[in-house]
Amino acid sequence: MNRTLTGLVALASLGFGGAALAADAVTLQLKWVTQAQFAGYYVAKDKGFYEEEGLDVTIKPGGPDIAPPQVIAGGGADVIVEWMPAALAARERGLPLVNIAQPFKSSGMMLTCRKETGITGPADFRGRTLGVWFFGNEFPFLSWMSQLGIPTEGP
Repeated sequence: MNRTLTGLVALASLGFGGAALAADAVTLQLKWVTQAQFAGYYVAKDKGFYEEEGLDVTIKPGGPDIAPPQVIAGGGADVIVEWMPAALAARERGLPLVNIAQPFKSSGMMLTCRKETGITGPADFRGRTLGVWFFGNEFPFLSWMSQLGIPTEGP
């Protein structure tokens, strides 16, 4: 939680060009609906950590119809939580995002298969149909498939 708090405080400070002044309003747009992965942001708010830093933080949950880069581009948030590959893709499209913190040590993305498929490792992927949730999650998957030499254009 300390890394998450430090990241958000650093983000707010850098985003406003200097130290936060008392009662600076900051809107944080989450990537997905309120759940455990965002607990640190809510705990910090409930414990008054943001307030101690002079921040009035509003946390907006995400959802299937929420694209954090679009929200920040449209002025609906000051800070967003986004997967790094999706943020980099948004930068490539011209959105001037700046990465302030990485609150997670590693990616939460996994590829899972049912045991009865017989897939035990990447060598078993060739000729199979694999799926991935898009909205930025496809970039590491496509990169991995490229490194494995597995085409991704479909049947």
